[in-house]
Amino acid sequence: MVEGGDRGLAYEDLVPGRRISFPPRSISREDIIRFAREWDPQPFHLDEEAARKTHFGGLVASGWHTACLSMRIAVDGLLEGSSSLGSPGLEELKWLRPVRPDDPLTLTVEVLEARPSRSKPDRGSVKLGYVLVNGAGEPVFSMVAWVMFGRRTPGRPED
Repeated sequence: MVEGGDRGLAYEDLVPGRRISFPPRSISREDIIRFAREWDPQPFHLDEEAARKTHFGGLVASGWHTACLSMRIAVDGLLEGSSSLGSPGLEELKWLRPVRPDDPLTLTVEVLEARPSRSKPDRGSVKLGYVLVNGAGEPVFSMVAWVMFGRRTPGRPED
């Protein structure tokens, strides 16, 4: 497992089985409430007393907040400075457990598949699996996405 991200990553660097982990980050109580007010104003994201009365038993981050945090971690440690050309979409997005205030969250990204483009020899598509775990080591979020990356050396379409 590689710790931390690499700058300047290109398609050739993203071989299936490669895993990249990033340092933990957390979401504060204030961040949870701020995000919820703007994007997901449900009681269990906004009000600690109301949240205690739900099946969550306390304040939890919006799943969308968790997804945004995961994306930010991936951009900061992997995508920024790489040859990323964006993503055509997601195959899977799952919220597995609630995220609590100040819980350390660690993201690991694994290269699941890599395919050179058939029509554009300067790029390839990489299927990435994202897993975010809490301080107890339990998965709280997972996502599978395809991301297009430029190649350092354009190849033939079959390469």
